[in-house]
Amino acid sequence: MAQDHIRYDILAQDALRGMIRKVLAEVAATGHLPGDHHFFITFLTGAPGVRISQALKEKYAQQMTIVIQHQFWDLKVADSLFEIGLSFSDVPERLVIPFNAIVGFYDPSVNFELEFDVANLELEEERPVEPTVDDDDDGPGGDDGASVVSLDAFRKKH
Repeated sequence: MAQDHIRYDILAQDALRGMIRKVLAEVAATGHLPGDHHFFITFLTGAPGVRISQALKEKYAQQMTIVIQHQFWDLKVADSLFEIGLSFSDVPERLVIPFNAIVGFYDPSVNFELEFDVANLELEEERPVEPTVDDDDDGPGGDDGASVVSLDAFRKKH
């Protein structure tokens, strides 16, 4: 099999992250989620560009799942990241999450789920951390029959 010089695997992940960017941008523009849609977004807390409070970093040292549903504020979407205000245990927090730090996206209202391969992402050791949002919900639990789109099926096996 020929070597993939185009890197379709990376292009596919970028396209799917672009879909998340578009969905979040529409929510930011309207200020609310349409219908029953809500999102569980899991990200690596040590990924470059992630900004969360030290308290959240200590509680979620490797990864964290946030829920975007009823109570969020100041959602801003840029090309490479999004910012959002959330409350964790009644403490308002501000999160900055680069799209490249996202490892999972799930919308349980329609059983839509994406998983991303971030194996090559370098994690930051020590960095200044700004206040952000905390969430006691660690994400969707159990097997709910959701379909997972895994990019591994499209990757060249070495």
